[in-house]
Amino acid sequence: MTTNSGATDTATDERRTDHEIEVIRDRMHTVEIVSDSGEGAQKCGQIFGAVSAKMGNGVWTVEIIPAEIQPPARSPAGASGNRIRIGTDEVTNWGDRTNVCVAFNEQVLVARHRLDAIDSGALLLVENMWKDHRDEDIRAEWTAAMDELQGHGYRIIEVPMEERCLTVVDDARKGKNMFALGMLAWIFDRDLDLTRDQIAHAFRKKSEEVYEKNVTLLELGYEWASENLDVRIDVPPGLEGEDMVVMNGNQAVAFGAVAAGMELAAMYPITPATSVSHQLGEIFHKFGGIVHQAEDEIAAAGVAIGASYSGKVAFTITSGPGLALKTEFLGLAIMSEIPLVVIDVQRGGPSTGLPTKVEQSDLLATMFGQPGDAPHVVMAAATIEECFHSMITARRIAETFRTVVIVLTDANLATGVQPFRRPMLDPVWMGSRPDMSPVPEGKPPYDWDEETGLSQRFIPGQPGGMHTLTGLAHDEKSRVAYASDINQKSSAMRSRKLAVLHSTLQPPKVNGADSGDLLVVGWGSTKGAIEEAVEAAREQGLSVSSLHLRFLSPLEPGLREIFQRFRKVMTVEINYSDEPNDPFITEENRRRGQLAWLLRANTLVDVDCWTRVLGEPLRPGVILDVIRSNLPKGGAA
Repeated sequence: MTTNSGATDTATDERRTDHEIEVIRDRMHTVEIVSDSGEGAQKCGQIFGAVSAKMGNGVWTVEIIPAEIQPPARSPAGASGNRIRIGTDEVTNWGDRTNVCVAFNEQVLVARHRLDAIDSGALLLVENMWKDHRDEDIRAEWTAAMDELQGHGYRIIEVPMEERCLTVVDDARKGKNMFALGMLAWIFDRDLDLTRDQIAHAFRKKSEEVYEKNVTLLELGYEWASENLDVRIDVPPGLEGEDMVVMNGNQAVAFGAVAAGMELAAMYPITPATSVSHQLGEIFHKFGGIVHQAEDEIAAAGVAIGASYSGKVAFTITSGPGLALKTEFLGLAIMSEIPLVVIDVQRGGPSTGLPTKVEQSDLLATMFGQPGDAPHVVMAAATIEECFHSMITARRIAETFRTVVIVLTDANLATGVQPFRRPMLDPVWMGSRPDMSPVPEGKPPYDWDEETGLSQRFIPGQPGGMHTLTGLAHDEKSRVAYASDINQKSSAMRSRKLAVLHSTLQPPKVNGADSGDLLVVGWGSTKGAIEEAVEAAREQGLSVSSLHLRFLSPLEPGLREIFQRFRKVMTVEINYSDEPNDPFITEENRRRGQLAWLLRANTLVDVDCWTRVLGEPLRPGVILDVIRSNLPKGGAA
C-alpha cells in the first residue's frame, strides 16, 4: 500500500480474487471517464461521484463537454465525459492531473493526453475493439495513438468492453458506461448496493428492464475487473456521519430559489444555465412556484419584471449571450426600482463563444452593460454550497433595496457535483409578503429617503398606490421629468442605495497571514484551486496569502488597507488579459483581467493579474507555479 510517506507494499484481497493485488492508499485521487458524445460517460461519472459522496468521501466533479452538440465520432475534439476527484476530506476543485482514465476509444484518450490532463504513471483502461477493427484506417489510428502514448509512464490496459457488453445489450454504446462504472466500483471498492440505488434513481423511471440491464452491466464490469486487474485504490472516507446533500451548482441554485421563497422563474434555454429550470420543473410546483419558458431571452426578463412588479418574488436565469439581450429590460427594472434577481451562469465568449466551457467572462458586462448610470448589485458564488445560499441573499437585497441583483456562477459550478452539509431551513429566508395596507394620502411612489435613497414599494391594487410606471426619467411621483435637478437627484438616490449596502458588508477574510510578499485575489469558482495552491506555497515557506471576493458591486470594504499590507497584489482569473511581454503590449495599453481592472480603479493600488481562457477550470499546480514566478524580488526563496 502507499502511505503518506510514499512507502509501498502489496496486499492480497482474498474476498474477490485469488491473485495478488496492489492496494494504493491515497487521500486524494482523480478519475476520468471519456467517450464520444452520447455514450453515457457523463452519467457514469455522475453516479460514481454520487456514490463516493454518499460513502463519506469529499468529491468534486467536472463535466468534459465538446463545443459541438454532435462532434464527429472518434475524434480528439469530440471527447466527452466526466472528471471526478475524490478525497478523504473536503474536495474544493478538480485538481491537476488524472490518475485513472477509462476511455471508450483511443482518440478521446489521446485528446486528454494532449491537454496534459493525465498524470505520468496513470492507469488507463481503453476499449480494445479498435485495435483489430475491420477498417484499416481505424487500425492505423489505434496504432498511431498507442505510439503517441508510449514513453509517458502510463500503464495502459486494453479492455474488451464491446465484446462483454454485447452479451447483455444489442447496442454496446448503451452499455459501456455501466460496464465502466463496474470496473471503477471494483478499483475503488465502491459500495455496490449504493451503486445499484443510484442506477435505480437514474434508470428505473424508464422501465424495470432498463434498470436490470444496467445493473447486470455494472456487475459484469465489476467481475471483469476483479478477474483481470491487479491494482485497487483506497481513498478512505473522512466525512461519514455528516448530514450531507450532493448536487451540482445549477441544482443548488434551484433549491436555493425554493428556500428563498421565490415564486416565478422565467428563462429561455441556454447552455450552461438550462438545467436550473429542469430541476425547478420537477419540484417548483410543489411549493407554489411557476417555471415560465419564454419565447426568447428578452421576453423572459420582461415576464420576471412584470411578476415582480405585481408583488411576486421573481428571477430570471441566463448565460452571457442571453444577458446581452436582457440589457434593456434590466435598465427598466433599475430605473423603475423593481426588485429582480438575475442568475448568470457564465461561459466563454464573445458571441456564441465556448457554450460548454468555463470562463469568468461577464463581470464587467454585468456591472457596466446597461446604458446610462444604472447602479445595481453583483455577487459571485464561490462554491456549490454558495450557489444555494446566494439565492437567499440576493432575494433579500433585491427586495430591501428595490434593485437588480445579478448572481454570477459559471459552467464549472453549474455542472460540478460536490457534497455539502445539509442546510437547516429558516423561515426568515423567505422574507415577508408585500405590505398591501392603504398608502397614506399624498405619499409618492418614489418617496426617496434623502439619506438612504430607499422608498416604499407600491404594489398594483394597493389602496392609494395608483401611479403611472415609466422607464423614463421621473420625479418622486413617477411623472416623466427632464428637469436637470430632478435627474441629478434621482440618479443620486439610485446610487446611494449601493453605498448603504456597502456600509453593511464586512471586510473579506484573508486566507493565510494578514501581511506578506504576495496576495492572490480571486472570485467565483477559482476559490478552491487558489486556496489549495496558496496552502502548498505556504508549506514551502513562501510568504503568500489569498483573498476571495463575493460582492463585486459594491465591492467589499477595507480592500485598500488589506492590499497595502502586501508587497504585491495580483488576481487569478479565468478571463483574458494581455501578457506583459507580448508584441506591442505596454503598461499603457495592456488589457488586464476583469477583476484586476476593477480593483485598480477602486483602490488605486497597482494590482497585477494572471489569467487564462483555456476553456477549463484552473489547476492548483499551475497556480502554484504562478505564485512562485510572481513573488516580488527579495521575497522568500
